Amino acid sequence: MQLLFEHDEYRARVAKVQAAMRGRGIDVLLVSNPANQFWLTGYDGWSFYTPQMVVVHVDAAEPFWFGRKMDAVGAKFTAYLAEENVIPYPDKYVGSDTLHPMQYLVDLLKQKGWDKGRIAAEQDDYYYTAKWNRILVAGLGQGEFDDGFLLVNRCRMVKSERELIYMRQAGQIAALAQDAARQMCKPGVRQCDVMAELYRVTTSGTPEFGGTFPCKPPNAMVGERASAPHLSWTDAPLEEGEIFYIEMGGIRHRYHAPLSRCVYVGTPPAELVETTKIIREGLEAALDVVRPGVACQDMAAAWDAVIRKHGIEKDSRIGYPVGIGFPPTWGELTCSLRAGDTTVMEENMTFHCIPALWSDTYGLVVSETFAVTPQGAECFADCPRELLVA
Repeated sequence: MQLLFEHDEYRARVAKVQAAMRGRGIDVLLVSNPANQFWLTGYDGWSFYTPQMVVVHVDAAEPFWFGRKMDAVGAKFTAYLAEENVIPYPDKYVGSDTLHPMQYLVDLLKQKGWDKGRIAAEQDDYYYTAKWNRILVAGLGQGEFDDGFLLVNRCRMVKSERELIYMRQAGQIAALAQDAARQMCKPGVRQCDVMAELYRVTTSGTPEFGGTFPCKPPNAMVGERASAPHLSWTDAPLEEGEIFYIEMGGIRHRYHAPLSRCVYVGTPPAELVETTKIIREGLEAALDVVRPGVACQDMAAAWDAVIRKHGIEKDSRIGYPVGIGFPPTWGELTCSLRAGDTTVMEENMTFHCIPALWSDTYGLVVSETFAVTPQGAECFADCPRELLVA
C-alpha cells in the first residue's frame, strides 16, 4: 500500500501535536476535524457525515482513529496506523434514537485509562456538536473539556516538502482550469456549462497527475451577482458585456491551491480594466513583502497603501492560510492577512492572498496561492494577473 507520506512524516506530525499538548498541559486531545484527522493519520474517506474522531494521547506512540465499522476498511488503504489503532463502532449506533457513537467512545476511553487528566476537544469545529460534548463530558466525569480548537491547525501551517509538491501540482491544475473556463465564456453558453468544463479540468488534472474533488464548490457569479462574494452560477446563458467572477481551486490529494480571476465577455469597459490593474498593483505590493519573519498585517498594510493612493478602501481581510481542504473550507482558520494580525510568517507556510473589490454592481478579483520562502512568495499558479477576456 502506497501512502501519500512516509510513516516518519506522520510520526513527526503526531510528535509536533504532542509537544503542543504538553505546552498547554493537555493529556488527551479529541480531534473531530476531518482535515486534521487526515493530516495526523492519512485517513481519507467521505465518512465524516457520521461521527468519527482521532484521539491523541500525549504519551502514546500513535493516536487512534474511531469511526463507523464500514468505514474502518478505508483506513487500511489510507492511514498509517497500526491495525489495533483503527477502532470501529457497530452500525447499530448510526442513526439511532437511543444509542450514540460518543457513548461507545466514552467506554473505549475508560477502558484505555484515557479518561484521566486534562481532556481537550476542538470545541468550535464544524464537526463537533453540542450533543457530542454533552455525552463525552458527562460520560468521562469531566466538569468541562479544555478547548483544543486550532491546536492541530497551527501545527499544520508549516508544510513539508511533499506537501509543497502537492500544492504546486494543485496550482498547475488551477491555472489550467481557469483558462479552460475562460475559453468557454462565450455569448449563449450557459454559466453551468462553463463550470462543468472547469470541474472536468480540476478532476482530470494534467497528463502527469490527476486532480481531486474540491472541498467546496467554486464561488462563481455573473453580472450584478458578482457584487456578492459567495454565490453560485445559474443555468442562464452568458451575454455580451457580462463579467464572470470565478474563485476556485486546483486540488491534489486534498491539498488546495485557490485561484481567482474574472472573465469579461466581450470588450471590457476601461473602468473594469483600470480597477483590475489597481488590484494587481496592490496584490504584487503585498506579495513583495513576503519573507520569513514578516507579520500577516504587513501584507495587508502594503495592499492598503496602494489602494488608498487610488482613493479606494477595503474593510475585509485580503487572505488566509490554506492547505488541506475538507468541507466546508480549504482555509486553515488560524490567522488572516489583515491589519492587527501579528502572526509571523515562517518558511513553507502557505497562504491564499485574495484582495477582491466589490461595488454595488460588480466584483473584481485577482488572487494567488503562495508559499513563504527566504526569497519571497512562491506562487503556485501561472495565470495572467489581469481581467481575462473571452
